Amino acid sequence: MIENQKKKLDEKRQKDASALSLIQRNVTDPIFPRIMRVESAKEAWETLRNEFQGDHKVRAIKLQSLRKDLENMKMKEDESLKDYSSRFLELINQMKTHGEDISDRRIVEKTLISLPEKFDPIIAVIEETKDLSTLSVQEVMASLKSYEQRMARHTEKVVESAFQSKLNVGSKSQERKPQNFDQPKGESSRGGRYGRGRGRNRGRGRGNFGRSYNSENNSKPYGVCKKMSHDEKDCWFKGQPQCHRCKKFGHVQKDCRVKLHQQASFTEEKESEASLFYACQSATEKNDEMWFLDSSCSNHMAREKSLFLDMDSTVNTKVKLGNGTIVQAQGKGSIGVQTKQGTRFIRDVLLVPDLEHNLLSLGQLLENDYTLQFQDKCCIIYDKKGSKDVVTKIKMEKNRSFPINFRYTSGVAMKASIVEDSWLWHRRFGHINFKNLKLLHKENMVQGLPTIEEKHEVCEGCAFGKHHRQPFPKEVAWRAKEKLELVHTDVCGPMQTLSNAKNRYFILFIDDYTRMTWVYFMRQKSEVFGVFRKFKCLVEKQSGCFIKVLRSDRGKEYTSNEFHKFFEDEGVERQLTVGYTP
Repeated sequence: MIENQKKKLDEKRQKDASALSLIQRNVTDPIFPRIMRVESAKEAWETLRNEFQGDHKVRAIKLQSLRKDLENMKMKEDESLKDYSSRFLELINQMKTHGEDISDRRIVEKTLISLPEKFDPIIAVIEETKDLSTLSVQEVMASLKSYEQRMARHTEKVVESAFQSKLNVGSKSQERKPQNFDQPKGESSRGGRYGRGRGRNRGRGRGNFGRSYNSENNSKPYGVCKKMSHDEKDCWFKGQPQCHRCKKFGHVQKDCRVKLHQQASFTEEKESEASLFYACQSATEKNDEMWFLDSSCSNHMAREKSLFLDMDSTVNTKVKLGNGTIVQAQGKGSIGVQTKQGTRFIRDVLLVPDLEHNLLSLGQLLENDYTLQFQDKCCIIYDKKGSKDVVTKIKMEKNRSFPINFRYTSGVAMKASIVEDSWLWHRRFGHINFKNLKLLHKENMVQGLPTIEEKHEVCEGCAFGKHHRQPFPKEVAWRAKEKLELVHTDVCGPMQTLSNAKNRYFILFIDDYTRMTWVYFMRQKSEVFGVFRKFKCLVEKQSGCFIKVLRSDRGKEYTSNEFHKFFEDEGVERQLTVGYTP
């Protein structure tokens, strides 16, 4: 019996140790010191729970606040169901974490209550056809998401139809003649406001403010405004002029706002179409050579592979075109062009064959330290920041675009590109020698590695990396011969995690002779001088010796005026190390 108990106890201890190790491995570095000294998993768990959740009273207060948030939670009109469900379920999970027992029925009821009016039809269907006591949250969310998708498709169709109607009005506005209100045909088509068609009562006839009058209805409109709610003598619009365009009272056709709005819309649409047509024409005529400046393009993009001097085929970035289509880039490389300042290389250009024309990213030009200036309908590109050397000058076309027609380089430029790529891949592989790089290319061991040319120049990084620091000669080294003859000091901090006393820094004092070390904690660096005075008073009285030399770095906490004056008064020599050295 004792052996079985001992065996179970060992198994329990082993499980506890495994659980404790699992907890300690999964916390972040700033939190780990708080559970580093605990002896059981339960103790570690309680420590973390008390710190992040608080005790029973704190959890009760937090839970009360979460309950209030749940009661006040409503879905916003412009918020998607996905975002709202994430926000809602996150609050539910927080309440469950703090000990709240929430049933699925309560979650379902709160979900249906908090939705806006546009979900009323589907809510009514769910309440009539489903049993809320057995309905799961996942089923409700699935039904609501399906309904939201149907509404989105319907909205897209309505918007598309409305846009088409607007274009028809704009394109025919010049051909229409003024029509009288009493004429049998109206402006709009089926279901129009004043035209012949179906009205709100779904009868055929002449529509008027959403109403229709058919052959079966004996009622007739009265008054100047043709409404049935009053007689002609009591009509508000009696004696006022009527517009023959919009059929409203109070103004005439020449002052009609609808006419002006339609003309402005027609002009705007016509101009936009011309601009798009011009851009497409330019791209069609000189597709391979023509580039266009683009402020919304995140990368340089080209459509012809023959323009590239080198190509990294491993790059497979996805690119979203202007029509919403997502295409795959087939690589990235460099293109050489001739400018007024000689050969320039357009680097990090994506190969996208589905483009209509080549695009030059303004953001990438600025990122590469080129300066762009827009003035007098021109874009001037300067070589580098602060330079007055003009790389190219681009005139704005009639369609407000900035096309560039480059002359591409070959031969020598290709050689220069290979040379620069050799240095690039030399650095990428940790300054590997060029013979090994050529071997990697020959054996096809690295995908995308271009042709490498062996270099005979000296790499600056390799030269610095292979330098060896000469050792200090032993005869120059000096050590203290008695206590406090030389004291070393330095400050460390600020630390990411505060100590229990809210300290972020600590300062060290090391006696060079005895190697005795003192550590003081501080909240701010400005406390260094006061801490040193306390340390000096302590060690001098305890040892009977005096501090002769204090050696430190050149931090401002050691080079202040109060330190300088104190050393002069006390006769302490100060030694400062060379900058940027240990």
